[in-house]
Amino acid sequence: MNYDQLAKDILSRVGGADNVNSVIHCVTRLRFQLKDESAAKTEELKSLSGVITVMQSGGQYQVVIGNEVPDVYKAISRIGNWSTVD
Repeated sequence: MNYDQLAKDILSRVGGADNVNSVIHCVTRLRFQLKDESAAKTEELKSLSGVITVMQSGGQYQVVIGNEVPDVYKAISRIGNWSTVD
């Protein structure tokens, strides 16, 4: 899997880096705090190869990746120029 490309695709579809307040991950999901959830393109995200589904819960916009989420998280953090929290 090309983690950098998937990270770019996800980031563009959540409304870009400017729309992200924070991003962390759990075992299978990227957990975004978005400034404007309406800017996210949920159906486009769901159709990406490498994305299992998208959920919104507890004020988080969650992109389910599966076991490869740590690698995608590192790529998103690098592309978004954010420090990682592991």
